[in-house]
Amino acid sequence: MIEARPGPPAAARAAVGEPRGTRRRPLRPAWLAAGVVAVVVAALAGLAFGPVGLPPGSVAAELLNLIPGVRIDSGLTEREIAILTQLRLPRVVLALLVGGMLALAGGCYQGVFRNPLADPHLLGVAAGAGLGVTAMITLGVGGGAGSGDVTTGLPLTIPLAAFVGALGAVVLTYLLGAAGGRDRTPATLILAGVAVSAFLAAGETYLLQRNADSIREVYAWLLGRLATAGWHDVLLVLPYAAVTAVVVLLHRRELDVLSVGDAEATSLGLHPRRSRYLLIAAASLGTAAAVSATGLIGFVGIIVPHTVRLLVGASYRAILPLSMLFGGAFLALTDLAARTVAAPAEIPIGVVTAFFGAPFFVLVLRTAKRVVL
Repeated sequence: MIEARPGPPAAARAAVGEPRGTRRRPLRPAWLAAGVVAVVVAALAGLAFGPVGLPPGSVAAELLNLIPGVRIDSGLTEREIAILTQLRLPRVVLALLVGGMLALAGGCYQGVFRNPLADPHLLGVAAGAGLGVTAMITLGVGGGAGSGDVTTGLPLTIPLAAFVGALGAVVLTYLLGAAGGRDRTPATLILAGVAVSAFLAAGETYLLQRNADSIREVYAWLLGRLATAGWHDVLLVLPYAAVTAVVVLLHRRELDVLSVGDAEATSLGLHPRRSRYLLIAAASLGTAAAVSATGLIGFVGIIVPHTVRLLVGASYRAILPLSMLFGGAFLALTDLAARTVAAPAEIPIGVVTAFFGAPFFVLVLRTAKRVVL
């Protein structure tokens, strides 16, 4: 005979979307539409503005011409069409992919660790991926020193090395954050991430010191760049981004359940440890792919999810898909600022995101104890 078990607590009912707990409301169509509009506006702005200005209407018409069977006179010259389709379009698409992955990974880490300060860079994940890519560059794998593009030699080696480094870093941070029996509070986890990042940075410095001819190439990559983005870079990132997005979005409901605690999650039939491992692996894969293609671009994973949380509430069913959309739009607009503010020179995009992200992080740090995930 099966005994009747008491129902889940109110917090757990709220997490899985029962009537009580309205703060964890699901994704609303209006917000989804707003995210799509943000992506479209950011993409058109990134395609239209630059050293060579293009009319947004003509850009939109030319984009429609990429659809088979559609032919519209955009009024652009052949040179302008080449600039649009061969230079700007792959760069904007890559910015959308990378921004979406970093924001999605940041929101995922925050849910998995139940920590409002969790971020691919603050947890050491980006540093681990950076060490993996640096090792590939300095060892002459995937393009080698002086090649100018580390992703043109062995397309699979660079992202896989970044993934191994990213996953190793997040595991070290997670274990170190609870060393000595301490709870993984926001403070201890961030301190563990800082320690792991410093350790990995030391390893990176050692590799560069042993391979001085690679310093310029690695340094340019570490600052983050989309300047050399081409369709090859997009095709390199796309499969990893697709896997990350599918896995994380399909399990976003589980993050709401995990947020109420492991005991309650288990009572609802969830396997907390297995879910965490799967989500950490997926988020690390997306971060690694982004880092391998564009270098270290920080703070996207903390700015965008927190902004979305303030707008739509604490449910990860809404936070994660909106973070992916708004994250892509944010990085596309940031890249536009990076290549136009100091034109004809170009500011590394990592510098621009840090300019916005550092004050935002201070704000989140001051309010971390009052943030409810």
